[in-house]
Amino acid sequence: MSVPEFRNEPFTDFTVESNKEAMRAAILKVRGELGKHYPLHIGADRVMTESKLTSINPGKTDEVIGYVSKADQALAETAMQTAWRMFETWKHVPARERAAYLFKAAALMRERKHEFSAWMVLEAGKNYAEADADTAEAIDFLEFYGREMIRLSEIHLTQPLVRIPGEDNRLSYIPLGVGVIIPPWNFPLAICVGMTTAAIVSGNTVLLKPASTTPVIAYRFVELMEEVGLPPGVINFVPGSGAEIGDYLTAHPRTRFICFTGSKEVGLHINRLAAETAPGQLWIKRVIAEMGGKDGIVVDETADLDAAAQGIVASAFGFQGQKCSAGSRAIIVESVYDEVVAKVEALTQQLVVGLPEHNDAVGPVIDKTSYERILRYIELGKREGRLLAGGASAGGDGYYIQPTVFADVAGKAVLMQEEIFGPVLAIAKARDWEHAIAMYNDTEFGLTGAFYSRNEERIACALETMHCGNLYVNRKCTGALVGVHPFGGFNMSGTDSKAGGYDYLLLFTQAKLTSRKV
Repeated sequence: MSVPEFRNEPFTDFTVESNKEAMRAAILKVRGELGKHYPLHIGADRVMTESKLTSINPGKTDEVIGYVSKADQALAETAMQTAWRMFETWKHVPARERAAYLFKAAALMRERKHEFSAWMVLEAGKNYAEADADTAEAIDFLEFYGREMIRLSEIHLTQPLVRIPGEDNRLSYIPLGVGVIIPPWNFPLAICVGMTTAAIVSGNTVLLKPASTTPVIAYRFVELMEEVGLPPGVINFVPGSGAEIGDYLTAHPRTRFICFTGSKEVGLHINRLAAETAPGQLWIKRVIAEMGGKDGIVVDETADLDAAAQGIVASAFGFQGQKCSAGSRAIIVESVYDEVVAKVEALTQQLVVGLPEHNDAVGPVIDKTSYERILRYIELGKREGRLLAGGASAGGDGYYIQPTVFADVAGKAVLMQEEIFGPVLAIAKARDWEHAIAMYNDTEFGLTGAFYSRNEERIACALETMHCGNLYVNRKCTGALVGVHPFGGFNMSGTDSKAGGYDYLLLFTQAKLTSRKV
């Protein structure tokens, strides 16, 4: 049976009052389900533990989203053995049948789009548009990876090998084994769904260890996959401490691969652990890592300065600067520096900070640890640059920080070099466009970037020389679409695994050549 061509899930237009009302109704419905207790999923078993993760609303910290059971090493080991037993069955399920589970899940998620988004409004602090885009991306991953697995499974029919007389040669892509999936909290549905379903549609089984601050939305995804009939043990839901079970599973001799999205520090730690060969281990573990960024926007004097300023502000403060793609640096040539800085300052001052459920532009950061760390960077910024906007907490009953802009920051300053992961923008002055590109490249990261210019020769040079995994011209550096902007970065930004791209599933499979004499 043919599968319709992939199309990206449309975003909801929240300028339409009925759409806003639908989201408010979904939030009200979800609020009626807060405070529940959630079990581990290990095969067909539901395991409640005394030790719990307490998920709270970062915008209203006295509101508990849910209590999620935590796995210890013994339960993690049980989950590993369960996943391995299931792998022996699941790997033989035809690709089209595996993909069908993803398509069914996409259809159900589409029907309940606002409800999934509402969980992120309350658990992750996303406003309506940010939550809606997260859910749309999750649907895209389900649809895209399902189609990709079908394509790979039939590649010998569509892209046959070079033929020679007397042999039938075929290349197939077979699964790896059991993987550990460690998604981030900043895209708690989309990236969790994408990483997990890429692994399982490829024929692997997984242990899903969700982010500790957003475990309930991850549970809702696992529940959805159960609803569409995914066999028990394909996804094993094992929340818990990184130090206790994360390291244990990463080092486990039966772990075949680790798929991680998060900070550079944790990613490098996982990479080191995975590189050690445990007794009884039969393979070199594969690490698929998407880590941090110190993403920047370069503006030359030929650019549309209004568009550039809008792109800078949207990239810096969308979801409170908590996207790995967030444009936390702006590098502007000196001849238009003052004009662009003034425009950025004015646009930033217009942003409203408040509750995500009220759909304010800027909500809370994710937790107290992040809140305190960002405020320390802001205090440092007052010494490294000229404060234009923000510069303090924003009050309220959550982790609110004013959108903060510093101008006149040196290229080697901490604010220009270290990932802050919050609503803090550093602006630097460059002599000319070439100097600006050199300043952009002067970082250990290489995830996203943007170049604003009307000069085609300069654009061609930027496309060649700006060193990042995703480079955008005359648009913001956030908002990658599945299948349109395959996403992943260079250097300390990760393994450039290109999520949402046509080679992503190759990371979860191994190629096997079979040659038969005829």
